[in-house]
Amino acid sequence: MGTTAAARKSPTASAKTPARAPAAAKRQKDACDLLDADHKAVKAMFKEYEGLTESRSRSTTKKRQLADQICKELTVHATIEEEIFYPAVRKAIKDNDLLNEATVEHASAKDLIAQIKGMDAAEELFDAKVTVLGEYIDHHVKEERTEMFTKARATKLDLVGLAEQLRQRKEELMAQEEEKPVTPVAELSVAL
Repeated sequence: MGTTAAARKSPTASAKTPARAPAAAKRQKDACDLLDADHKAVKAMFKEYEGLTESRSRSTTKKRQLADQICKELTVHATIEEEIFYPAVRKAIKDNDLLNEATVEHASAKDLIAQIKGMDAAEELFDAKVTVLGEYIDHHVKEERTEMFTKARATKLDLVGLAEQLRQRKEELMAQEEEKPVTPVAELSVAL
């Protein structure tokens, strides 16, 4: 009898599962999803960087390239948050302390980014600065995920529309960032 009852429950359970799956699949990606995807991508880069610091080759060229990519991604991410996401969320949740803290965390990260960009990858403190930047970002991401995103999703804020604004601005900024490395030293010395 126990087997028969379980067999009867099984079709019912599987009948409910497909009904739930499409509803979850239909949910459009919102601003929080887009920002969190950035968080995950940068976290993966920090892990890759950590692997480089532990490897025997300790290639400063690879570390420099990866650190530059991390800095570029974080700079663009911080900009879209500050220009678009934070102002919208500030109005919607009216929690100035949370958003002020996030702004200060961005300022600390930007300071480290500037230091990293101004250093040679072979310098003694280069790895430490990249590591500390990663720790800052971990803390910042945790607060955004557990507090800010939760509060933003509890409002009537159009997070799907906001995601599109963030995506467009990110594309613009990434294009600008891609142009930057080409111009400075190499082209200036040739032009002179």
